[in-house]
Amino acid sequence: MTEGRSTAPDQREDANRTGQPQDASGSLAALADRPAERHRAVAAGFTERVLGTKNWDAPTPVPQWTARDVVRHLCEWFPSFLAAGTGIELAHGPSVDEDPVAAWQVHADAVQALLDDPATAARKLRHPMVGEHPLAPAVDQFYTVDIFMHTWDLARATGQDDSLDPDLCAALLAGMEPIEGLLRDSGQYGPRVEVPAGSDAQTRLVAFIGRDPSFAPQA
Repeated sequence: MTEGRSTAPDQREDANRTGQPQDASGSLAALADRPAERHRAVAAGFTERVLGTKNWDAPTPVPQWTARDVVRHLCEWFPSFLAAGTGIELAHGPSVDEDPVAAWQVHADAVQALLDDPATAARKLRHPMVGEHPLAPAVDQFYTVDIFMHTWDLARATGQDDSLDPDLCAALLAGMEPIEGLLRDSGQYGPRVEVPAGSDAQTRLVAFIGRDPSFAPQA
């Protein structure tokens, strides 16, 4: 849930310019019906930025968040959400304060193991915030896309490649714009940032979720 304010070597070699491995069609959007594969790809892209982070205290495009806080957010909100909706407890590593790299890797591996488990196909997530959904698509809808958007936050904060898959950016924006009022009311997104007409899908997406696309990392 996006606040408003171990990648295998072969995966890295297959990554395109976004740093995120994709399917043969060349788009993460094409993996919408394969939650395990999309999580593997999106988490790999985020892992690359985690491994490339030199300053965990760097401010991010999310007000009052550091680079460490981006990892903290992803490692902390989803396990409690999953446990409340399924009773499943994910494995967890060291605290993000102690070792953000290890904390993220253990967490990402645990989510991937859940999605790769054949039993997950028959599981449901029942949560008072979102209702009832098949578990794997729910992970994709509520969590994997959150990793995707926060990849931009971490990359931009730490001076790394911040490019995202343009097709998935466009697909997410198309799904979110019709429910903008609901999303703003949730408190999870800041005010939309105005961008020039004709801006690309990534710029429009990050602006929609309340980020300033011109945010620059610390010198």
